[in-house]
Amino acid sequence: MRDVAIIGIGKTPVGEHWGQSLRDLAAEAVGEAVQDGGVSGVDALIVGNAFGASFSSQSQLGALIADYTGLAPTEAWTVEAADASGGAALRAGYLAIASGQVDVAVVVGVEKSTDSIAATRVKARNVSLDADYEAAHGLTQTAQAALVMRRYMHEYGVELGAFEGFSINAHANAKGNKGAMFQNQLKPGAFAKASMVADPVNLFDGAPDADGAAAVVLVSAEYARELGKTGILIAGSAGATDRLTLHERSDVLHLEAVRQSAMKAMAQAEVSLSDLNLLELHDGFTILTTLALEAMGFAARGQGWQLAAEAGAHLRPTGRLPISTFGGLKARGNPVGATGVYQAVEAVSQLRGTAGANQVQGAQTALIQSVGGFGSTAITHILQVVR
Repeated sequence: MRDVAIIGIGKTPVGEHWGQSLRDLAAEAVGEAVQDGGVSGVDALIVGNAFGASFSSQSQLGALIADYTGLAPTEAWTVEAADASGGAALRAGYLAIASGQVDVAVVVGVEKSTDSIAATRVKARNVSLDADYEAAHGLTQTAQAALVMRRYMHEYGVELGAFEGFSINAHANAKGNKGAMFQNQLKPGAFAKASMVADPVNLFDGAPDADGAAAVVLVSAEYARELGKTGILIAGSAGATDRLTLHERSDVLHLEAVRQSAMKAMAQAEVSLSDLNLLELHDGFTILTTLALEAMGFAARGQGWQLAAEAGAHLRPTGRLPISTFGGLKARGNPVGATGVYQAVEAVSQLRGTAGANQVQGAQTALIQSVGGFGSTAITHILQVVR
C-alpha cells in the first residue's frame, strides 16, 4: 500500500446557484483543484453525489463531468452514500491511489439542491431512508433527528438551549469564510427561540441544503515529492455502517458507525484524540454533533453538549477543541454529496496554514468525518502535515 497525499484543492462558494448547473459547479471545482495540484494528466475521476438522480434528474455523473471538464476518456464513476457520499468518494480515491492502480485521481463532490424545492426536495431526499419502514410512513431525516434529540433531552435532563453553542460556533467561524452560505452571527439565547421544524429541531439547529462543489487531487506521497509538492498526507481512512432504520438499533443514543470508523482511522494513523488539532464533523444537527463527540470519546455519554458551553467558545479556532472551523454544514451550508470533500478542502487549508482568520495555529493533524443518514454510514479520515 502506498501513502496517499492531497496536492490540489478547489471549491465553489456554497449557496443557491440558480445560474449554474450541476456540471458547471463540478467543472469549476475540478479546474481549480487541478491547477492547484499542478498535474498534467488524470487517471481517474471519482464523483461524490447523493441526490443527482432525484434532485436534478441526472445520473451518469462520472461520464458527464469527465466530458464537461475535458478529462474524458479518463475512467470516471459516482459514489453514493447519502450525506456521506463526499467522504465515501474520498475514501474510494484514497484506495485507488494506495493500491497502486491509479497514479493521479481527482475526487469531486457536487450537489445541486436548488434543482428541487420545498416538498419536492424533501421527497427527493427521503430516498436515503428505508423506503418500506420509514419514508413510506412520512419520516424524514429532520424528524429522525428530532426523535433522537427529544429522547436525549429526556434521558439526560438537558434543556434545548444547552445545544446552542454548536450553532453559535459554526456561525462565528463562517463569518471569516467568504464562501459560506450564512455569515451572520447567532446571539446567545436566540437558538431556543427559533421557529420549530420538527420539535425540538428548529431553524437554528438543522443545516441548510445548498448547491456547491469541492475537489481534491490525490497522488502517492512519493509522486508528490517528485512533483516538488508538499502534500497533505491522508494518514488514516476508514468507513463503517450501522442499522439503516432507527427502530432496529439497540441504542438510538449511540452512533456505533461513527465510533468504529474513527477508531480505525486513528489506529491506522497512529494518533489519539489528544493529537487532533481540529475536527470537521458532520454537524447537520446539533444532536448529531453531540452524539458523534460522545461516540468518539471526546465526552462521556450524556455530556457531549457540555463541550458547547460558553456559547461554543472552546470550539473556536483559538479554543481547545476547534470544530467546524469554516462554518461546518450549519453555516457554511450543506451541499449534501459534496460536504465530505468540502471538509477535506477546509482541513487541507488549515494544515497548509492558509485558513486566514479561521486558522488554527500550529495545526498538524485534522480529523474529518462524513455521515450518511442518522449515523447509518460514517467515513473518517485523518489528515496530517508531511513531516
